[in-house]
Amino acid sequence: MQLLLHFQSRVGRNGLPPFLARSQMRRPGRAAGDADEPSKPSDPDAPIVPRDPDRKPRWLGPIRVMGVFVACLMATSVVFSVAVVLRDPPTNGVPAEGGAREVTAPKATSSNEAASQTVEEKKNEFLGGLLAAGFDEGSCLSRYQSVLFRKESKHKPSSYLISRLRGYEALHKRCGPHSESYKRTLEMLKSGHPLGTSDCNYVVWISFSGLGNRILTLASAFLYALLTNRVLLVDPGVDMTDLFCEPFPEVSWFLPSDFPLKDQFNGLNQNSPHCYGKMLTSNSLSKLETPSFTYLHLVHDYNDHDKLFFCNEDQSFLQSIPWLIMRTDNYFVPSLFLIPSFEQELDNLFPERENVFHFLGQYLFHPTNSVWGLIRRYYQAYLAKADERIGIQIRVFDTGVGPFQHVLDQILACTVRENLLPRTIKEGSPEVSSLNRKSKAVLVTSLSPGYFERIRDIYWHYPTTTGEAVSIVQPSHEEYQQTEKGMHNRKAWAEMYLLSLTDVLITSSWSTFGYVAQGLGGLKPWILYKPENRTAPDPPCRRAMSMEPCFHAPPFYDCKARRGVDTGDLVPHVRHCEDMSWGLKLVNPHDN
Repeated sequence: MQLLLHFQSRVGRNGLPPFLARSQMRRPGRAAGDADEPSKPSDPDAPIVPRDPDRKPRWLGPIRVMGVFVACLMATSVVFSVAVVLRDPPTNGVPAEGGAREVTAPKATSSNEAASQTVEEKKNEFLGGLLAAGFDEGSCLSRYQSVLFRKESKHKPSSYLISRLRGYEALHKRCGPHSESYKRTLEMLKSGHPLGTSDCNYVVWISFSGLGNRILTLASAFLYALLTNRVLLVDPGVDMTDLFCEPFPEVSWFLPSDFPLKDQFNGLNQNSPHCYGKMLTSNSLSKLETPSFTYLHLVHDYNDHDKLFFCNEDQSFLQSIPWLIMRTDNYFVPSLFLIPSFEQELDNLFPERENVFHFLGQYLFHPTNSVWGLIRRYYQAYLAKADERIGIQIRVFDTGVGPFQHVLDQILACTVRENLLPRTIKEGSPEVSSLNRKSKAVLVTSLSPGYFERIRDIYWHYPTTTGEAVSIVQPSHEEYQQTEKGMHNRKAWAEMYLLSLTDVLITSSWSTFGYVAQGLGGLKPWILYKPENRTAPDPPCRRAMSMEPCFHAPPFYDCKARRGVDTGDLVPHVRHCEDMSWGLKLVNPHDN
């Protein structure tokens, strides 16, 4: 006890020995540096008492040594604690007190940690220059945040494409809705005849068909506008403004509500007097009297005269018409590559042919904030933590009540044969250790919940041969397509986009829903062959030649020879589709 009291008297109130404490507090009658010297007399003439040469210094005593040792331990503990705190600061991935764990969106790299934005990330934010800067970020969050959810693409837009897009944006600003040029050209439309030469020409896209078709045809119409120096104006229909942000700076791409012909859109068809095919058959076209507008009927049921739109001579004539009104449910881009006057420009825009919709889709189609919220929340909740994300898009054309066993068998056969999902172990077999095994999240999209439930139960009831954890999720099951319903289309757009964020994709034949997902994501999917006679095909699927969509109803006509021809055998970069033998799609010749 006496030793302890003596130690406390030496250490002091603040827990430090005197030789440390005196740097912070002066004792009465001593200077800051006189810790171990006897006090000097205040009288300068007082005699100096000499130090005893046989006396040991006080700071070498055992108690002092013990105090130094304890103080060092205390200081070391404090330094270690501070270092740990500074090394591992709290992040958004740490569960909040009393709340759930917040999962942040993964970066384009393998790390999920948010990093400060570097120059390279800033460049990637605008997709390598594909997107223009200067938008209000809050008005369209997906334009700026989508890069956080995707791996960095190996596909880079050509400098010529970037230049042409900036040029188009300038044209759209000069000629877009409510501009002086727009008003002058509108007067030509109202008069029924061109009033001199117009400095702005237009192609008006009519909102038509299901959402997947609309996305593909709108991209086709934009490329046509780019090739012909026209301004694209979009009929908003019932929900386009709810689904897509504005893609061009400052000026809207949506057709004004007071457009003079808008009330006639529903009545325009192949028999309309302004239909291009009808005008050809009735010989009502005269190069001396150019009409103020022409209706282009490019729907799947179009006739041979409508298909002359894809001939070089007809394109030369159409160039003189200020207003082209277009209705289509086809991704007609492959046939644009067969028009000689467009060939060189397309070569410059897309040196890699399979990138057309990938770049145009990423440039044009940004989900509105309401749709982006659906995408972001679902991804963070169900997909973000997985080591690998697999999308399965199921479209069934059979009539009757599903799920159909042959469709389920085909899906499972494809995933196992192509090593996309692990096999399962039969009941009673020894289970493989799952320590340090990867996890796979499978995103199923289908109008029916049946396939999701059956696949989920398989991977719930039985372990995998690899020990991998496989989770199966499905955002919605609407039972049947409801094209005109707003929430149905918001969910459909969200699910297409979620599929595009996966690492591996399986799609159904003939489905534009799958085409959009693969194009946006830059993915070459495994395509499920269309079943015949309710029997699972063998093989069940095949890898796509390219990520480009299929043109389902192309023309088979040689404009020069004026006879039928196989348009899938004219040039090496236009081939027949894997899922539709008569369809056309773009490919990279050196990849096939």
